[in-house]
Amino acid sequence: MSNSIMIQGTTSDAGKTTLVAALCRILKNCGISVVPFKPQNMALNSAVTVDGGEIGRAQALQAQAAGLLPHTDMNPILIKPTSDTKAQIIIHGKAVSDMDAAVYHDYKTRAMSAVLESYRRLQNQYDVIVVEGAGSPAEINLRDRDIANMGFAEAVDCPVIIIADIDRGGVFAHLVGTLDLLSASEQQRVIGFVINRFRGDINLLQPGLDWLEQKTGKPVLGVIPYIHGLVLEAEDALEKNVSAKTHTKIRVAVLVFPRISNHNDFDALRLHSDVDFMWVGPEQSIPPVDLIILPGSKNVRADLQFLRTQGWDKAIAKHLRYGGKIIGICGGMQMLGEVIYDPLGVEDVAGETAGLGYLHLSTELTREKILRHQNGYLWDSVTPVKGYEIHCGVSFGAALLNPAIYFDDVTDGALSDDGQIMGTYLHGLFDLPEACAMLLNWCGAETVARIDMEQLREQALDKLAACVLESIDIERLGFK
Repeated sequence: MSNSIMIQGTTSDAGKTTLVAALCRILKNCGISVVPFKPQNMALNSAVTVDGGEIGRAQALQAQAAGLLPHTDMNPILIKPTSDTKAQIIIHGKAVSDMDAAVYHDYKTRAMSAVLESYRRLQNQYDVIVVEGAGSPAEINLRDRDIANMGFAEAVDCPVIIIADIDRGGVFAHLVGTLDLLSASEQQRVIGFVINRFRGDINLLQPGLDWLEQKTGKPVLGVIPYIHGLVLEAEDALEKNVSAKTHTKIRVAVLVFPRISNHNDFDALRLHSDVDFMWVGPEQSIPPVDLIILPGSKNVRADLQFLRTQGWDKAIAKHLRYGGKIIGICGGMQMLGEVIYDPLGVEDVAGETAGLGYLHLSTELTREKILRHQNGYLWDSVTPVKGYEIHCGVSFGAALLNPAIYFDDVTDGALSDDGQIMGTYLHGLFDLPEACAMLLNWCGAETVARIDMEQLREQALDKLAACVLESIDIERLGFK
């Protein structure tokens, strides 16, 4: 049995994450000890691990597919951009520094040591490691000191599958071009191709598959159909707004900041049959809704300034005057307060920024990041809620005396005196069906359907695995 196999893609969002998740679930169902691994991930969606660190949210999903709790060794390097040129570098689950691209490029040698350290530990614990690449291996400007794609595969002598998304168009050019831009040894490492998101009659695609195999000398290992209704968390990209729902009971708008983080917090709302959900992005006005949500942010002060330049602060004030509800999560709660202090320049240039002033609390950003899982109850002390905290700020002020959530030994967030505004540090706020229903009731929907995100994810992973198992000859991958 091969100890590891790596999935690389011709582009971002080609299907690497979902194929890794599918293989993890397939192998788990076969009784094989399997673990996901992504050497380096760049994403603002992250999860708290069992060992008290953070990794990319996609690797947490893949861990679930493998029947495991997320661990920092599954994603030893996580890059969380704070601006177009700067990012927070997280190694083995802990933030070590903020770096610009040039500095990080020089740092990659040390980063590779961390990657190999985690990989060796996983090798000693599991029969199979399913590795996910990042972006494309054919990014010429990133080839030097690469730790995310072929640089890693060469270092550990790992076979590679290249996946491409036919729904984008140009799939044959993507595959042939990617292979052509690899070195001779890297080309030999590629054991075959997978084509993803195919719609239509497979017989019409066959001449192209035959040509591809003849042109490259590499087999097409499988063609995965476009899977409709697949409920899996996106690694970073936002799902498009859809308006196909009918007879919804409540309208919800989530503001899209340039550095929005953990937007998977809102999957339960986005998928809810009773919720007319929408993202509100740059140059868009906030329409009349029942609930406006300010999500998490990796650069709170800069995103707060962006909110103001969009005129959303005025729209929020109008929304509240008409009796609408507001929820701020993590950085969104900090924005709802009076002042955000960043004396050390943790997220950006040192300084302070006035908040929107709706909650009597202030926040100081600190270098030490709070990472923890939480279970508790909403302010009614009856409705269960669970999730995780992942933030660099410490909030203080009178608003916290009226908490939004009660945990076992501490309280969290705030509920305004008039009951219109809620702030919390808890990610995953809507995931439990009881909490989601109660919060929608609070916003004006008297009765709503129950949606269980954990169950939906499990069903989606099983559906994905079954489809991939039908589409790919697993034995050709070297597994027994």
